[in-house]
Amino acid sequence: MKSSIRDKAEGKFHQMKGKVKEVAGDLTDNPKLEAEGTGEKMVGKAQENMGKVKKVWGK
Repeated sequence: MKSSIRDKAEGKFHQMKGKVKEVAGDLTDNPKLEAEGTGEKMVGKAQENMGKVKKVWGK
């Protein structure tokens, strides 16, 4: 699998996982879990964007 496709897929996965953690933290009134989810969503978005850049550059 090309690294650009893998980066985009992994980025989406991290975003979904982060959203689940965010919601779980909110429901359980756990600010640490909620913040962890927010961070993971941001990392996932960055990784997805890196995949888009790699696709444009042909890597």
